[in-house]
Amino acid sequence: MSRIAITRAVAVSALGNSLDMLWSALLAGQSGISEISRFDCQNYISRLGGEIADLSAVTGTSLLDDLRCRVLRQLGPVAPDCRLLVATTKGEIDLLQQSVVAQAELPRSVFFEPLLAKIAKELGLDSAGQNINAACASSTVALARAAAMLEHGAANEVLVFAADLLSEFVFSGFSALQALSPQACRPFDVQRSGLNLGEAGVALLLCREERLEQNGEAPLAWLRGWGSANDANHVTAPARDGWGLILACRQALDKAGLEAQQIAAVNAHGTATVYNDAMELTAFSEIFAGSLPPLHGIKGSIGHCLGAAGALEAAVACLALKEQRIPGTVGCLVAEEVCREAISSSPRAIRGDYLLTTNSGFGGVNAALILERAC
Repeated sequence: MSRIAITRAVAVSALGNSLDMLWSALLAGQSGISEISRFDCQNYISRLGGEIADLSAVTGTSLLDDLRCRVLRQLGPVAPDCRLLVATTKGEIDLLQQSVVAQAELPRSVFFEPLLAKIAKELGLDSAGQNINAACASSTVALARAAAMLEHGAANEVLVFAADLLSEFVFSGFSALQALSPQACRPFDVQRSGLNLGEAGVALLLCREERLEQNGEAPLAWLRGWGSANDANHVTAPARDGWGLILACRQALDKAGLEAQQIAAVNAHGTATVYNDAMELTAFSEIFAGSLPPLHGIKGSIGHCLGAAGALEAAVACLALKEQRIPGTVGCLVAEEVCREAISSSPRAIRGDYLLTTNSGFGGVNAALILERAC
């Protein structure tokens, strides 16, 4: 059976306009969390977020246009028959917000089709594809779907483009849920109190193994396993027993033909909310029989980038496998006891060929990917 390769990965985040800039900043323990300048936060419980400071838009256009162009310029050309999967939870949300404030007609971009059309036109694709909206696991699910399409011969190449903006609309909702932290967030720390929102744009190109030589490309990593499950517990709260995440991870392990002990490291969702982090640690303790491999999360560095989070973390995972090290978990000063040996605020070396990366979201959705180092 043909293996699935990730051949290109590009990103823009609060820690820079490239994936290399992000990776260097993560290894240096830097944080892109700062006071938000894009909108007034005085009525909310936090003023902090992972903002891309120089995003701009002319009147009538979305900040997502600037973000999209920065990402696609780095990506380069793709084949016309490449299939497109977009992962965004809110798309051009700033235009929706402006329309509501002005009491004007809602823009077509509310329904995502214009964003799909823009990407397809810019890249010269035969099809505009579809948007995957699975809350904070959107791009993880999109990568899993891309791999399945390739595996079953429904495509030769698939581009996953993921992006979400840091908007007042979403910020106000998380504030109302009391999910935001007034300080820089602290994933897996005993004193964690909530998350910081962020924003990012990411693109990953996947193809079947036999297409690599034709394209003249080498794999950054292989996507070996994937899984998704819903814990059907609550609209916003995770199931405390972690069984949705456990099932998704076991599906990924089974798909990859691996045992949990073969996983060299875990990139966790790590939002820094009290219940999400506790749920993840419960799930990982079950999956790894209480002996956790090195574990880290990057949301303390760039914030929670919603639909783009999983793709961004998968891109980071490709570099972690290549260099055989994971970044430190910024903000984690005193880790929960169950993960105290597994997690560090400093980068650490790993040994092995496989990395598990997971995401969970509102509505009980959970998704997991297993990446293999490309030797």
